[in-house]
Amino acid sequence: MKNLIDPYGRKIDYLRVSITDRCNLRCAYCVPGKGVELVPRHQVLRYEEIIEIAKIAISCGIKRIRITGGDPLVKRDVVKLIGSLANIEGLEDLSLTTNGILLSKYARDLYSAGLKRINIGCDTLDEVKFSKLTQGGDLKKVISGIDAAKQAGFSPIKLNVVLLKGINEDEVLDFALLAKDFPLIVRFIELMPISPKKIFKEERFLSLIFAKNKL
Repeated sequence: MKNLIDPYGRKIDYLRVSITDRCNLRCAYCVPGKGVELVPRHQVLRYEEIIEIAKIAISCGIKRIRITGGDPLVKRDVVKLIGSLANIEGLEDLSLTTNGILLSKYARDLYSAGLKRINIGCDTLDEVKFSKLTQGGDLKKVISGIDAAKQAGFSPIKLNVVLLKGINEDEVLDFALLAKDFPLIVRFIELMPISPKKIFKEERFLSLIFAKNKL
């Protein structure tokens, strides 16, 4: 099959696959207080369909696939899916994005199945702020997940940090030190306007320039 080319003539070799819209956290900027409708389970792609899509995409020139959600680790038998994808001929890179809550449980099995890179979302290193921002999440589980990923052999481990005014602007250097200690790669991300009323964006937005100046 022909390679995929975008309107600007650039070759497309990267595919993101969301395997679930379920998540075990309710981050304030991602999930509004009410009005969230989950996709009926019978409408979600089955693993067999995901694998078939991946094979077709790879035959069209896709070299890299990232598994996302929701949080993919809440999905049953996700390790088996990773193993099946990792064994597809022609796939050069398979990665996964998670909030890290369940990572300590699955890190070693994911690595053994063929996953070699992982991104972890964590927006604060303060346990109280983390619990409030995620509506009940336990920061200690995320830190344990990062450590488990390191012990399993993942490299690089990337930490996605959404910059939030009034919440974590005082933690930029703390994240930099964390990156040095583990080690891992910290990537600061600007808040996206996904809230229906955009109120959270207007109140909390910080630019990447802010983080750069702090460093």
